[in-house]
Amino acid sequence: MSWNPALTPGCPDDTEADSIETLIIPRARDIGGFEVRRALPAPKRQMVGPFIFFDQAGPAEFLTGQGIDVRPHPHIGLATVTYLFRGDFHHRDSIGSDQVIHPGALNWMVAGRGVSHSERTSTASRQGPHSLFGIQTWVALPEAMEDAEPTFEHHEKETLPEIGDDGVTLRLILGAAYGEKAPATVHTDMFYADVVLEPGARFPLPDDHEDRGIYVTEGAVSVAGQIFEAGRMMVFRPGDSITVGAGAEGARLMLLGGATMSGPRYIWWNFVASSKERIEAAKDDWRRENWGAGLFDLPRGDDEEFVPLPG
Repeated sequence: MSWNPALTPGCPDDTEADSIETLIIPRARDIGGFEVRRALPAPKRQMVGPFIFFDQAGPAEFLTGQGIDVRPHPHIGLATVTYLFRGDFHHRDSIGSDQVIHPGALNWMVAGRGVSHSERTSTASRQGPHSLFGIQTWVALPEAMEDAEPTFEHHEKETLPEIGDDGVTLRLILGAAYGEKAPATVHTDMFYADVVLEPGARFPLPDDHEDRGIYVTEGAVSVAGQIFEAGRMMVFRPGDSITVGAGAEGARLMLLGGATMSGPRYIWWNFVASSKERIEAAKDDWRRENWGAGLFDLPRGDDEEFVPLPG
């Protein structure tokens, strides 16, 4: 970890209350016996930069033999981002990827024209009591990438840039910020980071990105004299200098943002696209279950079941 002077905040009073453009309180969603808190898309905000979906999974505790089983399901037009604080997921997909992810590492799957994958608690974790806590997001792809072949990248915790200052530790997961660049291949201007703040620590948001937001995963933070507890997402007005301070017990946040997309995106189930026609084609292909002959196949090593097309 290297010290980065860009994390040193300026005047603590330089953030105005109206700099917060949108405050999002996540909604609880059941994804098959397991509850998540969904911040994006929200009624007043579809995206923050290219981020179009944001779920907090857990914290949750499991007994021996229990775990999460997200059966094979399809995606188009997006990239999935898996990042965990506790627990693990065993990822398998239709291009042959087979990877267990642990806390602090990154799984980055670019769906492009079409991919399917599953995520399950690993066999090793099910051998005893265990916990799960993490964030799953989707990044909408630019139109030029919507017909691309799917890809998958895994980056271990040690390969992600980590920078720090007095009381601040930041791990850059995707994109570029604070003079650092994460290793994953991205296709639009963006940043995504995990920030841990000691009690009373302060730091500024990057000022070189159009859209910027924070999600409080643990503790509480203050922005412009307002206190925001865990489970809140704030999206900030472009161009303003934003300083965030941790409460008396410290805080953990996710930073996200980047350039706005060239146009709106349509979302239906697990599909994201710049046109309704792309989504209809994906729906028809998954409904046909003609694996390997169209847009979709089933994950290698996990092809005994799948999630049917809703409705």
